[in-house]
Amino acid sequence: MKRFGNLKSYMVMSTIAALFVGLIVLFGTRFVEQAIIWGLVTFIVSLVIIATLDLSFKPDDPDPNKPRLR
Repeated sequence: MKRFGNLKSYMVMSTIAALFVGLIVLFGTRFVEQAIIWGLVTFIVSLVIIATLDLSFKPDDPDPNKPRLR
């Protein structure tokens, strides 16, 4: 049974979010260091949020021989 989703897709989504925030901060402030910091923070936070949401989802594999309600 596959417990987690595709790790590569998590990394891609977090990278896209980090690049988006980094570019917005770069164009807004013109400080490269600050844009890199905000991009890295966004990458880490979005990766943690995506992984937490994946852990909170339980796939529904009902056994046809067991009743749904107990």
